[in-house]
Amino acid sequence: MKLFKWLQFTWDLKKVPALQGALPGHYKISPAEAQDEMALRKVFSSSFLLDPNWNPAIGHAMRTIQSRLDAALSSETAYTCLALRHGQRIIGAVVLHPDETVAEQFAIGPSLLVEYRNRGLGAHLFHAALEWLKDAGLTRATGICLDYTTATRFLYPKFDPAIARVDPAVPLAA
Repeated sequence: MKLFKWLQFTWDLKKVPALQGALPGHYKISPAEAQDEMALRKVFSSSFLLDPNWNPAIGHAMRTIQSRLDAALSSETAYTCLALRHGQRIIGAVVLHPDETVAEQFAIGPSLLVEYRNRGLGAHLFHAALEWLKDAGLTRATGICLDYTTATRFLYPKFDPAIARVDPAVPLAA
């Protein structure tokens, strides 16, 4: 069994700044619907499977993603899935849990199809997720991620340390 180093990010939602620049008009972020299930599964699977940074922990990551996505798609849970659309095509998504008592409000962090990365779209999806949690009445949000992934290096630290705190998370075995 291999242990991985995980980082826990905590954001103060009362201090979320406005995002610089607008989302281009042909993109839209909105809650996903039941008929989006296959597209959402494709986005999350492709995003993690095609990212070499996740290879060492891919088994653990995919089991977690599938169980949390199943819960989010169930109408009996409080999870919400936001989808980033390019026209009608879903190209990114995030699964949120609007409850401050759970360990992670970012049940599945912002994920984009590989061909849409490095365009600032992940930052827009991340910011929309923080705003959605804030609008749901939360004052803080937490997410856990491997320490060497793109999200931990570039996306999650997007806002200055005044709103984000990084702590080592409990090591998880994979």
